[in-house]
Amino acid sequence: MNELTLKTVEATLQTIKPEYRTMLKNIDEKLPITSEVSKSFYKSHSQYMGVTVDITSLTPIRSIKHTLAEIDNTRMAMEESHIKMQKTQVKLKKKYRKLENCDDEFERELIQISIIANEKGLQNSQNYFEGAIRKLNSFLTQYENLLAYHKIDHVTEEMYEIEEARYHVMTVFKQGLCAARTRSGVTDEGNHIYAFDIGINGATFQQEIFNYLKVENEIISKGSQPTQEMTMKWLEACADKFAENGKAWATRRGFKILDKSSLTTTKKLQAAE
Repeated sequence: MNELTLKTVEATLQTIKPEYRTMLKNIDEKLPITSEVSKSFYKSHSQYMGVTVDITSLTPIRSIKHTLAEIDNTRMAMEESHIKMQKTQVKLKKKYRKLENCDDEFERELIQISIIANEKGLQNSQNYFEGAIRKLNSFLTQYENLLAYHKIDHVTEEMYEIEEARYHVMTVFKQGLCAARTRSGVTDEGNHIYAFDIGINGATFQQEIFNYLKVENEIISKGSQPTQEMTMKWLEACADKFAENGKAWATRRGFKILDKSSLTTTKKLQAAE
């Protein structure tokens, strides 16, 4: 009763046309195989999408922060799902006990149907739970990879705060460049506002982007192709050049760019012996 089979469908439908009987026979033969294969895809995104389209941060600590956010979100979703699955298991136990003590024929059938619904729901939840396990494990591995790649063994809030200047400069120039590519070299109003808010003059912002596009066009005119690595080096150079602008802009308005007394004191986690 727990599976979608030819016999169960025939028992449910009052009449079945011949062509549907042929279709149901095909489903009966092939559905179990596809159901097993489908277990590989019970997760929201692929690993490739996770580290390209989902996590788009350009700086190390931001990438680690976003990775940790994915870990936390997946963990919380798994905790909620686990609790729901436990509740469903308790409900099933109660329904089985109710079924044992039920003498009414039709009431027993209704209880059996309810049990089927809960069991199938539990199985579907388990499929997605297993997908979440794979996702969580993947991002934990990515977290370790990032620490090793950037040659750090832990991350602190202070490291995050200090890196923010470079992150926002690189992000505004990335966005401004993407906008300018579709606007004949002129960037958009939103990124001009963003640049202003982190202390970068709009005319300077536009000129930097225009100069970079000019270099790319010269490369293309010679029959070569600009690369992503070339763009990243330019963005890093922009960060080197403008990282202090935000601090100067905040100071001019009376703000302190970093209040160390308001930071957490994260202790280095020692490996278990």
